[in-house]
Amino acid sequence: MKGSVWRHPITFAASPDHNLDPSPVGPDRSQPPSLATPSARVALRRIWHRFAGAATWTLQGLDLELGPGELVGLLGPSGCGKTTLLRLIAGFESPDHGEIELDGRTVARPGRVLPPERRGVGMVFQDYALFPHLDAWANTCFGLRGEGHHPGGPRGTSRRGANPRREEGRARAAWLLELLGLGGLEHRFPHELSGGQRQRLALARALAPGPAVVLLDEPFSNLDVEVRLRLRSELPEVLARCGTSALLVTHDPEEALAICDRVAVLHQGVLQQCATPLELVQRPATAFVARFVLGALPLPALWRGDRLETALGWLEPAPSRSVDTESAPSAPSPAATPVAPQVPAALQVPPPPAQRRSEGSGVGEPAASAAAGERLQRSGPAQPAEADRQRSDHELQVLLRPTDLSFAPKDETRNPQAGQEDEVEVLGREFLGRDWLYLVQHRLGRLRVRQPLSVQLSRGERRRLQLASDGEPLLYPAALPLRPCDPAIGVPVRG
Repeated sequence: MKGSVWRHPITFAASPDHNLDPSPVGPDRSQPPSLATPSARVALRRIWHRFAGAATWTLQGLDLELGPGELVGLLGPSGCGKTTLLRLIAGFESPDHGEIELDGRTVARPGRVLPPERRGVGMVFQDYALFPHLDAWANTCFGLRGEGHHPGGPRGTSRRGANPRREEGRARAAWLLELLGLGGLEHRFPHELSGGQRQRLALARALAPGPAVVLLDEPFSNLDVEVRLRLRSELPEVLARCGTSALLVTHDPEEALAICDRVAVLHQGVLQQCATPLELVQRPATAFVARFVLGALPLPALWRGDRLETALGWLEPAPSRSVDTESAPSAPSPAATPVAPQVPAALQVPPPPAQRRSEGSGVGEPAASAAAGERLQRSGPAQPAEADRQRSDHELQVLLRPTDLSFAPKDETRNPQAGQEDEVEVLGREFLGRDWLYLVQHRLGRLRVRQPLSVQLSRGERRRLQLASDGEPLLYPAALPLRPCDPAIGVPVRG
């Protein structure tokens, strides 16, 4: 392929039989393995987990599936349970309740846990976990059941003689090292490699055996910028060539949205939403998803008739938008919105504290989100449910993305009744390529405003902040789309 990083036309064999049967005798090897493709490589069923002696749950009633050839991102802040979920799938931890299936076979449930070495799952750790006494070539080939990690490296001759499967494994290992920028470093030991090179070596070792599932715990965190961007863009093709599904842990929304087929957002051990990147951006299921993924800013709001009053202006329900049914479902799927988790009675422990709707946890709000999704399908402005109007003031908040705000022109006449409460001070800005991301100080706190490069403001400059005429704020907890309006004349700001 012209301009591609693929340098060795390797054809990969089908995923090996991982012998998931926990019986001592093992599966019947007299019959050929089934070639049927399972519906899911990984299936998590109502997973609950907490560490010994801990009072809080690490994961709460989590359901998630990973399809064949799919790359799913696990996104969330530190401590939300992302790495613990990977360790449960790999077999380093055991669930307190629920089941874990790999290729349709149960590998973990209360009273039955298959050891990690029998699961056929590859894993890339944040701390590399390389063998210090083996060179790069031997580390890469370690999982190939002894094929090729003999003295002599990739060009050496195996002492067992020619074997097609062994030679294919060695060719795959050499291809991976070249792809990941480690060509010519096969005989170096881990301590002779840089941090980025060690992380790339760990990725090569995980992919070399051709596992059906590989678990990636922030694999790009220690790579230099050029290599990180290249690997990030090539990872889906690498996985497709290897016939491998993957779960990618990250706390970077941009990274997850850029390369993943679906993104699962976790918060305090609860699955907030699992959807395609497009659906996450267009229809965040909870206020937390809108804040964490889109960088949205919470703004208190009050109903005034059929409109909402905020500190930055007036908003009204927006008319329904046309929905691309091929890219986004007409209603949230069961896994798209969080369901209030209830501790199973079998655990015989007091249930965790009830999830509150404060600070956008989003738990306990699927009915409201579904209702908002139905309102989007009708023509005309969406009308708020009566229950939404009756919520207490602190429960209603408008989520404003940086693109939902703008600066008023410097020479624009300011409303004399507003005083200086709607003015902000510029604290700094970031260059984003085609736009500026301004950090400003408002009386409500620090806000971020995304503006085109033509808007040039200096640090310390004061300017009036307003709602962008083309913005698309969302009202939570109902996830109701809004648009700016002028209450004085009853006409929306944009036609």
